[in-house]
Amino acid sequence: MALDILSKKYLPALEVELRSVINEINGTPYQQLKYMLNYHMGWEGKGAGLQSQGKRIRPLLLLLATNAAGGDWKSALPAAAGIELLHNFSLIHDDIEDKSPTRRNRPTLWQNWGVPQAINTGDALFSLAFVSMSSLDKYYSAEITLNVIRLFENTVLALTKGQFLDISFEDRDEVSIDEYMQMISGKTAALIGTSIEIGAILGNADAETQGAFRDFGTNLGLAFQIQDDYLGIWGDENLTGKSTATDIQEKKKTYPIIYGLNESKSFRKLWNKDSFSENEVEQLARILEASGAREKTRADEEKYINEARTALTRAHPMGEAAVALQTLIDQLMNRSQ
Repeated sequence: MALDILSKKYLPALEVELRSVINEINGTPYQQLKYMLNYHMGWEGKGAGLQSQGKRIRPLLLLLATNAAGGDWKSALPAAAGIELLHNFSLIHDDIEDKSPTRRNRPTLWQNWGVPQAINTGDALFSLAFVSMSSLDKYYSAEITLNVIRLFENTVLALTKGQFLDISFEDRDEVSIDEYMQMISGKTAALIGTSIEIGAILGNADAETQGAFRDFGTNLGLAFQIQDDYLGIWGDENLTGKSTATDIQEKKKTYPIIYGLNESKSFRKLWNKDSFSENEVEQLARILEASGAREKTRADEEKYINEARTALTRAHPMGEAAVALQTLIDQLMNRSQ
């Protein structure tokens, strides 16, 4: 990914910061809670390591934006940790709500320790995210710290609203593309946009530049999710590690599937079955492509990528971080997993 070189500098510092925040949970009575936190973060348990930690994209974007706006990225580490902890809180709750048995090729928390403890562990990450954000006052004024926390709070609300829409779509026969975009604007794009906007704030960018960075992140998040949806049906299984039949088999209302449901009567008729055979999955994929869903999904992905590129130009990023952010767009356009 675009952050390979810079992550050699940023990632180690980020991991130290994340561990420091989670070490706020200490004492003998809470050893299992801390272990569960470390397990989910990819630091302990069978299969622990880089592959189980995730890519840390959001906090790295925050640090890059801070640097690209002319600030000291090291001072922004508490905010980066807060963003990553909030993201992981949402993953734990998503896994419960979606009944997902695995994440990053390991059993999810609820599979190992049950739903109540998994919910509580997610809540612990949620709380620690705010603990981390509040510690920005070690490096920044009270006014800047408060502004960042307010932005963070509003993003939490946007995530919750996006997740509400996502869950509600499961029980609805009809969902429009506009409604889907509203959902991913909250569930996916809001946190990416906020990560980059907070970075710009902590880099002492002016209001106009902050807005440009925010627009860059929001459009990047929209493009990222639409591309995920595309790869979920037309990606290379050898690279994604996921069957391209999964989104259809699980009846996920992704961007191309919603388009197909709205544009193709034959797709909708077959989709309304309770379950699909292997042949029917292949048939649905063929009908979906014939409806124009593949072309439309790619076109809108590129639309948001181009809007992200334009917004980044308006932000006038500086230095090595600017190069990394530009490269990120190029690599996203060619992402295969």
